[in-house]
Amino acid sequence: MGRAKEIIVKVIPSKIANEFVKKHHYSGKVVNSQVHFGCFLDGKLHGVLQYGPPMKKLYMQKYIEDIHGNVVDWYGFIELNRMAFDDYLPKNSESRCISITLKMIKSKTPHIKAVISFSDGTQCGDGTIYRASGFYLTDIKKNQSLQVDSDGVIYSNMSMTGKYIRKDFFEKFKSKGVKTSHSWQKNRDLAGTKALPGFQLRYIYLIDKTCKITVPILPFSKIDEMGAGMYKGKKVSLQSRKETCADGLNKSRSTSSIEMAVTPTSAL
Repeated sequence: MGRAKEIIVKVIPSKIANEFVKKHHYSGKVVNSQVHFGCFLDGKLHGVLQYGPPMKKLYMQKYIEDIHGNVVDWYGFIELNRMAFDDYLPKNSESRCISITLKMIKSKTPHIKAVISFSDGTQCGDGTIYRASGFYLTDIKKNQSLQVDSDGVIYSNMSMTGKYIRKDFFEKFKSKGVKTSHSWQKNRDLAGTKALPGFQLRYIYLIDKTCKITVPILPFSKIDEMGAGMYKGKKVSLQSRKETCADGLNKSRSTSSIEMAVTPTSAL
């Protein structure tokens, strides 16, 4: 574990967390997070994990049942919706910090039974750290929620319509007929955007081990079968990561993440 054991994780103000995420997360954006954890080493902030309600909470509620076969309470699950680290932290830092935050959530908010998170296999990765932290893989699907225009600018479907419409998208394509009153599908067609190539992967972690995941749990090999493997924005298979580790070709911090993707360990 090395110096990762020295990392201190504590709740921090949203302003500080959001500033860090905007600087270090690949998207450069924040979402509707409610709990913000900072990861400190040598007295300075080097990582942030943010938890909040899932965007499609009602739809996802049915994914988890309690010991009696009832869907979890409306407030019984949460989403890990942003995780960002700089390059200062040592190897194993991500999985250790996730582990600590899950323990804190379990201790301070015992009504939360599970954590859901999504891995963006179009721009970032296929969930290396989630697999290393004991999350279950429960879905792999081709991306339908992110659009890209001819200039390479990326938009979420929600940001292309209604009150959530992005100002830059609206200004760029209003001459083509884009309106806030249109559906995102109509604005997509008017703007000429296309679905960003790649996959979205869904992971679930059971804080309460008596609960049950109601959707199929997929083997990690399914990622390779579907061609959904991605690491740090580049297409790669789990098998190739395993071979790289076996050959000892990469001794950097990222190697640790690769190794964890091959041999997941429980976070708690």
